[in-house]
Amino acid sequence: MPASEKGSGRSSNGGRRPDAQPQSSSSTIQTLLVTSWLSTVWQYLNRNVCPTGLAELELVLLTFCIGVQDAVSFPDFHCFASNQTGNTVFLMLAVVLPEMNGDMFVTANIGIALGFFLAAAWLTGQLGHIVGPRRRLWLLFCNLVQTCLVFAAAAVQYAAPGGTGGIVEHVGGEGGGKLTSNTATLIAIGLLASAAGSQVVQSRSLRLTEISTAMATAAWVDLVIDRDLFVLRNNRPRNRRAMFLAALVVGSLAGAFIYKRLGSPAALVVSGAGKALVTALFLFNRADSGEREKVDTAEDDSV
Repeated sequence: MPASEKGSGRSSNGGRRPDAQPQSSSSTIQTLLVTSWLSTVWQYLNRNVCPTGLAELELVLLTFCIGVQDAVSFPDFHCFASNQTGNTVFLMLAVVLPEMNGDMFVTANIGIALGFFLAAAWLTGQLGHIVGPRRRLWLLFCNLVQTCLVFAAAAVQYAAPGGTGGIVEHVGGEGGGKLTSNTATLIAIGLLASAAGSQVVQSRSLRLTEISTAMATAAWVDLVIDRDLFVLRNNRPRNRRAMFLAALVVGSLAGAFIYKRLGSPAALVVSGAGKALVTALFLFNRADSGEREKVDTAEDDSV
């Protein structure tokens, strides 16, 4: 074979080297696409959530979940997980009338509920000032943590004697005598109160103040004194309050029914599932524009 043909043969066999360039180029393109996609996702997660109709729906669902939780917490623990008005009154009664501890309320339970609620609210609020209270990633993280706390409380309730909750103990006879707490009771209360405290702070950060997700007194008053209470259209605040109160009532009824039929662990699982749904929904909220974010930041500073 002539030398020129041999040389051309080497060139033909060595054609694998040019083939490596398209493969390398394809790999580079894929890497760039993945990097671009990750960058887009990261930017999306770090945008502020816009308080639209979807945000209203999410807060209404969270209100339903709170209703379920409090329908369970009062018969089980003789305190509220989220309604700190009642807990504050009971705590003051415990200070002045300590002999009523174990008859009308359990002081330790009230103290844990109020303390963990305030601690979770403080932590969520202060960290929210740093990272941005309406940042999508922050909302997702907080709701995921809250969901885990509720499921953990359900597990504690399920592990209680009988597996149906009701873990406040009676001393001095079955169903009678003094009420007292145990470690499982305090853990479950702390978990539920922490989830509730964090949730209420998040509802305020979305600037839909008519849907607090927990406290109903102000909503009832604001609803009945609304100047345009009977106007059919263009009264969004009234509609939000009505939806909030309806969700709280329905959630409490549902929680009481599930508690009666299946026990408190099942009710808490329903509440946790609702919070998990809201966590997923936060992926789909419309993001604010850059100009709106600047305005909101200025408003935050002025509050």
